[in-house]
Amino acid sequence: GRPKSERGTRKKSRERGRAREKRIAMSAETEKSAAAPAPAPAPMRCQRIGCDAMFTDDDNPDGSCHYHPSPMFHDGMKEWSCCKQRSHDFSLFLAIPGCATGKHTTEKPVTKAVSLNSKATPPKLAPIQSSKQGVETEACSRCRQGFFCSDHGSQPKAQKPVAVNGTNTEPVEKCSVPQPKKKVVNINEPRVCKNKGCGKTYKEKDNHDAACEYHPGPAVFHDRNRGWKCCDVHVKEFDEFMEIPPCTKGWHNADAV
Repeated sequence: GRPKSERGTRKKSRERGRAREKRIAMSAETEKSAAAPAPAPAPMRCQRIGCDAMFTDDDNPDGSCHYHPSPMFHDGMKEWSCCKQRSHDFSLFLAIPGCATGKHTTEKPVTKAVSLNSKATPPKLAPIQSSKQGVETEACSRCRQGFFCSDHGSQPKAQKPVAVNGTNTEPVEKCSVPQPKKKVVNINEPRVCKNKGCGKTYKEKDNHDAACEYHPGPAVFHDRNRGWKCCDVHVKEFDEFMEIPPCTKGWHNADAV
C-alpha cells in the first residue's frame, strides 16, 4: 500500500480543489447578479396643462416640461394668459404648445380660469318678443361666431323644406360611432389619442369601437360656466371642467381635429 503521508497529501489536494471550484462558482454568481440590469421604472404622465407627456423620475430635467399656467375665457374666445395665444375652437386651444417650462409632475396644478368680462358686466337687454328672435341672435357674439349659446340655443330653427310626397329633401344623418379614417400605420407603434377627454397612449392593434372614452362635444362656455353639450354637464372651475367624465365610447383617434 501507499504511505499514509502520500494518501494524506492527495486528500488535502482534493479538498483544496473543491474549495477553489466553490469560490469560482460563487464569484461567477456574484458577477452575474451585478451584471443583471435593474428593472426600468414605469413611465408616468405629466399633469400640467398643455404637456401630457410621459416621463420617469430618472429622466426629468429642468425645462423638459412645456405647459400653460392658466386659461382665460371671454364669450366664445379661449386664451392662455401666459402667452396670449387664443382660439375659438377648444381642441385647437388645448393643442397650442406650452410657453412655460419646468419639470414634469404627477400633481395636478391648482388653476382658476379667469373670465375677461368679470370686471365690467354689460347691461342686460330687455326681453325681446319671439318675432324679434332673429335680431337677438344676430346681436349675440356667441351666436355670430357659431358657438352653442344657452340663451338662444333653444330657439326654434328654420324648418327644412319638405318635398311634396312628405319626405325630407335632405338625408337623415345616422347616429353611429365614427371610425377614424384608415391610413397606413404601424400597428405596434404607440400613438396618443386626440379625442376630447381621452389623451391615452394606445397601439392600433388594440384599437376597437369601444376602446376610447371621450366627449364628442362641443365644449360650451357661457358666462362663467364651462361644460360639454354632449352630456349636458356644466361646472364653474376649469379644473372641474377638465375632470368631467367622458360620456361616449368609440375608436381611439390620433388624428382627431
